[in-house]
Amino acid sequence: MNSLPNHLAPRSLVPKAGLVLWLTGLSGAGKSTIAGRLKRALTKAGLPVCLLDGDVVRRHLCSDLGFTEADRKENIRRVAEVARLMADTGVICIVALISPFRADRQSARGRLKPGQFLEVFINAPLEVCEKRDPKGHYANARAGKIKQFTGISSPYEAPEKPEIVLRTDQLTVNASVTQILQHPQVRRRLPRD
Repeated sequence: MNSLPNHLAPRSLVPKAGLVLWLTGLSGAGKSTIAGRLKRALTKAGLPVCLLDGDVVRRHLCSDLGFTEADRKENIRRVAEVARLMADTGVICIVALISPFRADRQSARGRLKPGQFLEVFINAPLEVCEKRDPKGHYANARAGKIKQFTGISSPYEAPEKPEIVLRTDQLTVNASVTQILQHPQVRRRLPRD
């Protein structure tokens, strides 16, 4: 391959450091909605972006996994590795996963260089998530039809020190996206007007 060393390549061809924006929270908290809107905003700004959404990942990359603690750990490991590969190429990778266990999120963070991982806690109370229940999961979990459902029959360990906390029971989707875009690690990657 005839690629130029970074110091000789045109500036537009040298990728900026990538970033992983890891959105975590209960089902129904707003992770996928915020992630989709954030992806559109970053793409509109001309940045390379990818979105790894939990539902899509479960259907494809991790379709062989269930919801045991070991399978959830492996799901996070796979997603974290793909996110790291994307970030290594200069892409902003948005991950929208429940990712219920702190240790697994810490493991994901540990795969990246310092400053390359932002944990975004999509924080909505369980009662609010249950009222939203866009997929009917909470009702099914309460009825015993879904085993190991996070927040009902399986724990969710809230982040202790996330870089960003979004109270989605109090913020609009646009306000949530704006808060992410205003974080210094994100803002410095945006084109200057």
